[in-house]
Amino acid sequence: MSRPLKEIDGKGYWSATVRLTITLLAIWFAVSYGAGILFRDFLDQFSIGGAPLGFWFAQNGSIYVFVALIFYYCVAMNRLERKFGVEG
Repeated sequence: MSRPLKEIDGKGYWSATVRLTITLLAIWFAVSYGAGILFRDFLDQFSIGGAPLGFWFAQNGSIYVFVALIFYYCVAMNRLERKFGVEG
């Protein structure tokens, strides 16, 4: 407990956090809205387990991507916290 406190680059940390969040939200939006709605007709040419790929993305794919993005966010935030000296 006697460690000296490091000075934290608050602006840099906040900027990196916002950039990460916006990037991951854009990916989620592209997968859920784009693959499930906008590109559905194109994706329906292909199938997964007998279901058209556009339907699969609308029902399952966006959820799987969202869960994967949550795990990635956790790992990336831990890296950012170590990089900027934010422990918590």
